[in-house]
Amino acid sequence: MQTQLLCTFSNQRKLRKTVDTIVDTYDIVYNKIFVLEDKDNTFDLMCTYNIDKTIDNTKLEQTISLHRKKHTNTLYTINALNRAIEIVNNGILDTTYQLNWENYRDCILLTNDDGLRRIDTAVHDIIHIKVKKN
Repeated sequence: MQTQLLCTFSNQRKLRKTVDTIVDTYDIVYNKIFVLEDKDNTFDLMCTYNIDKTIDNTKLEQTISLHRKKHTNTLYTINALNRAIEIVNNGILDTTYQLNWENYRDCILLTNDDGLRRIDTAVHDIIHIKVKKN
């Protein structure tokens, strides 16, 4: 099985509906959804979860694919990783450059029109999904 880490953006008000939509759309690998909150704006939430990418290729609104550096709990897109390398490597993108991941502990790295965006995160909740019976 090949898994894919997805992140669906939500907020405190829409969390229940977001989780229901995720569960209805995907078979969640490991039966867990990690709900992260933005430390600077705790109203904003991110639901992260793994799916079997050989089965599912459906994309929900407000959902992106992420990668994870496990030892620092850093979530990132490839574009954000490349931008972070450019920032610390004098504007040069060198795909062999090794970032100091400790500088990006407990955050999500994204890109937007302004460049690199860092969202410092904390665990808001871990939702255990009940396995669907056929």
